Amino acid sequence: MLRLVLAFAGTLLALLSAPLPARAGAPFRLDEIAPGAYAHPGETSLMTRENLGGIANLGAIVGDEAVAVIDTGGSLAQGKVFLAALREKTQKPVRFVIDTHAHPDHVFGNGAFTSTGATFVGHRNLPRALAARGEHYLASFRQIMGDALDGTIIVAPTLTVADSMTLDLGGREILLQAWRTAHSEADLTVLDKKTGTLFAGDLLFLRHVPVVDGSLLGFLDVADKLAEIKAERVVPGHGPEVAPWPKALDDERAYLTKLAAGLRAAIRKGKSVKDAAQSVGAEERGKWSLFDDYHARNVTAGFAEVEWEGP
Repeated sequence: MLRLVLAFAGTLLALLSAPLPARAGAPFRLDEIAPGAYAHPGETSLMTRENLGGIANLGAIVGDEAVAVIDTGGSLAQGKVFLAALREKTQKPVRFVIDTHAHPDHVFGNGAFTSTGATFVGHRNLPRALAARGEHYLASFRQIMGDALDGTIIVAPTLTVADSMTLDLGGREILLQAWRTAHSEADLTVLDKKTGTLFAGDLLFLRHVPVVDGSLLGFLDVADKLAEIKAERVVPGHGPEVAPWPKALDDERAYLTKLAAGLRAAIRKGKSVKDAAQSVGAEERGKWSLFDDYHARNVTAGFAEVEWEGP
């Protein structure tokens, strides 16, 4: 009887100490969206303990010699699940881990890839952004996610992109492009030249309301320039994992354009930022998921910027 009790206790301890699953009954999806190009669709949700912070779309590109990973997820636990799923697709070495910007849902999984020997790559502003915000992000999301964030660390890039850079995976070149402040201060896109697949990071949102954490006017300017990229399909930072390009930009550009126009009109009428947050763009509510979580913040972020445009 004692042996049985001890065996049960050991099993229970093992279960309690085991990594959290991505979500019970829901295996980690890693879909081949073009030959050698893979994407994982994140949940359209906020980061929680239950989803391991898995709300961003993630990607990987496989060349003849090596692999590049694009974003790693919202926790060490999700990063580990991602790496395991990638190993089922290929045993080629992960040569690069590319962070499209500094937000936790995209970079908190980096620690899972440190053992691969990969070079971490990001926008030239990314080290500064992670140094300024990283510890705050960890503390804030620890309160939300609890032990689902165990082991999560901040991993800064050692290779940075000031303008553009081409990386070779062996018979497969990928183009990295750094952008002016838009969604954030450190936005980077990745273009797989071989298949015409663009990984846009959070410079593109589908269904999930766009989020302005950098510059509203910069976001609009970058969206216009993004549309000029020659690609067949795009993986957005959030929303359905793949969409035709550049049509995928239409809804986001319309939202940002209406937001800027609404702010200009509100400012001309002498409205306060509080009044603007309640009225500007309210008609867009039914078109976007998580509208009430982010739209008022977008209005507030854009108000001061538009106000300084002058007459």
